[in-house]
Amino acid sequence: MDRSRRRNRDGGGVRRLTGLPSLVPAGDDADMSAEIRPFTIEVPEADLVDLSARLERTRWPEQEAVDDWGQGVPLAYTRELCEYWADGYDWRRFEAAVNAYPNFITEIDGLDIQFAHIRSPHADATPMVLTHGWPGSIAEFMAVIEPLTDPNGHGGDASDAFHLVIPSLPGYGWSAKPSSAGTSVEWIATAWDTLMVRLGYDSFIAQGGDWGGSITTHIGSQNLGHCRAIHTNMPIAVPTAESLENPSEQALAALAAFEHYDKWDSGYSKQQATRPQTLGYGLVDSPSGQAAWIAEKMWAWTDNDGHPESALTRDQILDNISTYWFTASAASSARLYWESFAQFGDGTVEIPTACSIFPKEIIRCDRTWADQRYTDIRYWKELDRGGHFAAWEEPELFVDELRAALRVL
Repeated sequence: MDRSRRRNRDGGGVRRLTGLPSLVPAGDDADMSAEIRPFTIEVPEADLVDLSARLERTRWPEQEAVDDWGQGVPLAYTRELCEYWADGYDWRRFEAAVNAYPNFITEIDGLDIQFAHIRSPHADATPMVLTHGWPGSIAEFMAVIEPLTDPNGHGGDASDAFHLVIPSLPGYGWSAKPSSAGTSVEWIATAWDTLMVRLGYDSFIAQGGDWGGSITTHIGSQNLGHCRAIHTNMPIAVPTAESLENPSEQALAALAAFEHYDKWDSGYSKQQATRPQTLGYGLVDSPSGQAAWIAEKMWAWTDNDGHPESALTRDQILDNISTYWFTASAASSARLYWESFAQFGDGTVEIPTACSIFPKEIIRCDRTWADQRYTDIRYWKELDRGGHFAAWEEPELFVDELRAALRVL
């Protein structure tokens, strides 16, 4: 990609620092300090004041004509969520929690990528890149960072330890917003390989769900020689002809889940894949609109009892929504659909693969389908609870799955 065509546009609330802490792996010190800059999230106080003022001035639509979530997020819940966002929610708490970990920015192909890099106290831990999707962020992984990097204090042992790299996708969070087309899942997969090698990891594993699952799959299919295995909680593969003729119980459930998604739950993806810019005008300007756009998925995609806050706390939901709001990333994040929606299921993976299937995943995959795309599946487990946001909803299960997968891989 011609660097002259990529102009970095940073998200809001960025403070750049100089110097590098020792948590970055050793390499060519001169090159490392030139390429990787420490980073701290610091949303201006004026942005917090502006958010509250905008929420107070919200012009609300009329109440829905049904008594459930069938027409979208109910007015009563949206108002309740936004009132708490304006008057009760503490952004500085989450900001401090993220900043407690080492965060950095590095330029890859002319585009600034923000990432957290948390080294395990165990020097020989397994390096792993964790990739979120939409509408996700580092908020999804906060509860699994300590158990994965320091297993001795969280029910594991030293052999379970990981060095974690958690990037924000281009156009998401505090990564730069691409100003020209071409930042596809293939580009991101290659960029993540560059990132891991730049950090000194010549061998690593990759993990992801949603877009993170697609990117992880592309890392595996590209097989550039550094990623030795992948784990995904959302494998994507097309049905085989045999499974359609004589479908198993699992295949029928997967087909039914996709039919429901296609009929009732995919409108957002059609809009984001075709007209992301148009969508952005409303969501970047209206915090209540941004909140409802994302909160709907916290209801539709989690394993809950009918209410999203039975799966995630209100603070957790707003940690994630606030990340999108303060970085004004509604349009830039949606453009990944425009770039890559047709590529979501592309690529055959021949390196060792592990899959953890959570029952409320929005798009499920039968094992026979997966075997056609992921040709070396070493680990496959179907869980009894959890949804699309596996690490967020069920952090203990997610950690157990990664440990089990690592032992096999």
